[in-house]
Amino acid sequence: MVTARLAAGAQIVGPVVSVFWHQGEFGTGEEWQLLFKTRADRYAELEAHLMEHHPWKNPEVSAVPIVAASDAYLRWVERATDPAPAS
Repeated sequence: MVTARLAAGAQIVGPVVSVFWHQGEFGTGEEWQLLFKTRADRYAELEAHLMEHHPWKNPEVSAVPIVAASDAYLRWVERATDPAPAS
């Protein structure tokens, strides 16, 4: 995601223990959580890329909007996710 410039950066959290319902059964399991930093206008492409390459049929993919952030951080995300960065 980062090398494809779909995300400015990523954090890998885990392993975490998940508790869930799946196919009508209660379960638990070890998972890893990935947090991608991207722009709203790049989200659809990031999601499509993730869904194409993820081994699960229905991985959790969700977006959380940034409601406040420093100008410098937002500029970094903007620059880092530009599909055609300036040389």
